Amino acid sequence: MSANTAPTRNQFPADFRWGVSTSSFQIEGAGREDGKGESIWDRFCSEPGRIRDGSNGLVACDHYHRWPQDLDLAKQLGVNAYRFSIAWPRILPQGRGVVNEAGLAFYDRLVDGMLERGLDPWATLYHWDLPQALQAQGGWISRDTIAAFLEYTDLVTRRLGDRVKHWITHNEPWCSCIMGYWEGVHAPGGTSLADAMQACHHVLLSHGQAIPVIRKNSPGAQVGITLSLHPIAAASDSAADQAALKRHDGLRNRWFLDPLFGRGYPEDTLALLGAAAPQVLAGDLDAIATPTDFLGVNYYFPEMVADDPTGSHGPMRAKLVDRPGVERTGFGWEVSPQGLVDLLTRIQRDYAPAAVQLTENGSTFEDVLTPEGRVHDARRLSYLQRHLAALKQAIEAGVPVKGYFAWSLLDNFEWAEGYLRRFGLAYVDYTTQQRTLKDSGLWYGRFLNE
Repeated sequence: MSANTAPTRNQFPADFRWGVSTSSFQIEGAGREDGKGESIWDRFCSEPGRIRDGSNGLVACDHYHRWPQDLDLAKQLGVNAYRFSIAWPRILPQGRGVVNEAGLAFYDRLVDGMLERGLDPWATLYHWDLPQALQAQGGWISRDTIAAFLEYTDLVTRRLGDRVKHWITHNEPWCSCIMGYWEGVHAPGGTSLADAMQACHHVLLSHGQAIPVIRKNSPGAQVGITLSLHPIAAASDSAADQAALKRHDGLRNRWFLDPLFGRGYPEDTLALLGAAAPQVLAGDLDAIATPTDFLGVNYYFPEMVADDPTGSHGPMRAKLVDRPGVERTGFGWEVSPQGLVDLLTRIQRDYAPAAVQLTENGSTFEDVLTPEGRVHDARRLSYLQRHLAALKQAIEAGVPVKGYFAWSLLDNFEWAEGYLRRFGLAYVDYTTQQRTLKDSGLWYGRFLNE
């Protein structure tokens, strides 16, 4: 799509929220400064072979020291909202107990800086950087971590709740739990399906139990959770592949959406999990279903599945396959704006959330900084334009999408990929920490300032 066929800002509702997304571990750095404790990602990075380029997040984008210029950059773009996450081990180095005042003071400055620039703060309480001290006691497999999360939530929302009026409890439980405790590719690197499912349950339960704490400490605030969701297609019309689609959707999407919207865990998925199903206590499902003000959706790509009768890819007996001949990002992810429409309309049809916030959407390609100081990222620019057009289409179809947050403001530490993937609207030279708006960022700024 060329620029002249992209939507314009005035084609969206006047009160639509436009933002960028970031996360603490990916940009802050200052990994051992001002009393910050070790996180599971600090430990994971220290284990040889875990991170593709052998890097870590100790410096990252040095946002901890450079936050004023980063917020200036966001203001320059013309966004009116800024999504960030709070580093739990910066606040409570041991996970609970002794409070690190320097950590709270940093987020005081950061939030005040947003408000001074007309940026509405959207705070994510948990974007994967669990204090290592809690992991040593079982991490999210342990029900005790829920109590620790509530202590952390209470502390942070009492401190910031007078100014932050939009709270996200958790970012992408699929990634923190399934990828972290079963697939082993994210911290803490576990390889047990049963552990992963128990972790999922505890994360969802901590979400539900945190909501009244947030509402008490931040009166009038909007509260939600962000899920990574995918539209799923079958590799063929065969009965076997169609059944695989339903099984995969059960774990990928319905496992999270169903309990959040009061339906409990899907029975078909529970049956397939068998002994790996989580322990659920009386009252847990009611707590998970505590009403929220919005559902955060992170959308990147659709998935295609085929039957896997041997179960070699897990108990859902479904394997991911590549759709042939499609455009892909540098990550190998399929580019599908239509997938965004399909996903959002499905969520609206099946769950009817009060509101939807598109809390992440973006792409990674091989970016090159020219001698003239430009980054001509035509493919990311096209991706952005086409997904905004798809978002407009979803809204016109009746989906109550109230905001769009581009991932990400900055190139950053991309988890197990280290610094090999660049998602930013701004290019970061990790040697000099110079930020340079890419063509996609320059276009987003023009779009927002129209």
